[in-house]
Amino acid sequence: MRICLTGANGALGRVVHAALLEAGDQVVGLAGENSVATSNLDLIIAGDLSDPDQARAAVETAARRIGGFDALVHLAGAFRWLPVAQSSPDDWRALYAANVESAVCTIQAALPHLAQNASIVLVGAHSAQVAGAGMAPYAAAKSGVARLAEALSVELRPAAVRVNAILPSIIDTLTNRRDMPEADFTQWTSPAAIADTIRFLASPASRAVNGALLPVINPAV
Repeated sequence: MRICLTGANGALGRVVHAALLEAGDQVVGLAGENSVATSNLDLIIAGDLSDPDQARAAVETAARRIGGFDALVHLAGAFRWLPVAQSSPDDWRALYAANVESAVCTIQAALPHLAQNASIVLVGAHSAQVAGAGMAPYAAAKSGVARLAEALSVELRPAAVRVNAILPSIIDTLTNRRDMPEADFTQWTSPAAIADTIRFLASPASRAVNGALLPVINPAV
């Protein structure tokens, strides 16, 4: 399969990218301006995907490189723990732009390049289902991603394009371990497990799955 992967050089993106390549897929990754090139990954520096012009330029470059897409996997996003009383409208706008607007602009740019029976996979958050303290701005943005997936799954059905979103719990990354050293890491979800789920949703094996919001959590939780 030909796959466009955003957020490809992040902690999760590198694992997903490697898993897709191992499965035999042809992958072009879109990465942020501060990303460092990795020799075994085909990366395009995408800039700000919440900007329609930058998203279009990056996606069109990716489409030319591999001749269109059988799947778009949008991992790009941002997280910030922020109590409501300490937040500003700019904080809310920044998380909305990073998570929702980046998805909208990337999808709009990719639509002309999607093959028939293509798949779009978005990343919401399990913590957005019932938001806890400090999670309101992030959960609101990720709730927007979930609503985007639901609406698009209906809008794109006539074009035979499926849209689904995964809802991972806290992901077991080095950054999260550093930021939450007292947490029980065994309760977290591994990037490899998330990569397996994304691969399934991107592939024809999930051809009957559309509009799903799929929790991806450690079964021991």
